[in-house]
Amino acid sequence: MAKEIYKKLLEIQKLVKGLSRDKRADKFDYVSGTKILGLVRPKMDEIGLLLVPEVISANFTPQTYQTSKGTKTEMFCSVEMKFTWVDTESGDTLECMWVSSGMNGYDKSLGSALTYGERYFLLKQFHISTDYDDVDANGEIDEENLAKVIAWIGTLTTKEDLNKAWQTYGDYYGKDQRFVVAYTKRVKEVSNGTR
Repeated sequence: MAKEIYKKLLEIQKLVKGLSRDKRADKFDYVSGTKILGLVRPKMDEIGLLLVPEVISANFTPQTYQTSKGTKTEMFCSVEMKFTWVDTESGDTLECMWVSSGMNGYDKSLGSALTYGERYFLLKQFHISTDYDDVDANGEIDEENLAKVIAWIGTLTTKEDLNKAWQTYGDYYGKDQRFVVAYTKRVKEVSNGTR
């Protein structure tokens, strides 16, 4: 019976509603595994919950494509995984099947698929949003992150960048007067060619 595991998973889920994307690769922003584990792992240790990953199967397919520097071949790896939650107090387990994929050099594609799989398993397991900046357990705005976003908006120099900033943060911070004032002020400055 996994009854105690469910209670512990709920404790972890209550920790956070969202995480800001902290890494960038190939023009895409994402939440790093380090950030997720930095949030989830201490609570797992505190309440005695382990997560054991297992590769069930892995398939490799070479992929050749053109780049600006010529032809490149990488290995595409698709994996079927099983993540098992283990309650260290009761010994109860809960198995979760998962799939993942990754593409990288011949010696790194499996690692990419496993890293990607773990990261997204944890995000989806705990329903962690990656659409907005960090929010606390009560769903209130994190004042420190709001200050960082406002400071960042003040550095933007094009309307395109400002539009992207609103698309990224407007739904979350758009009801906060400080954000709206800072955003509107910067739009006017950029439009007038000042600063």
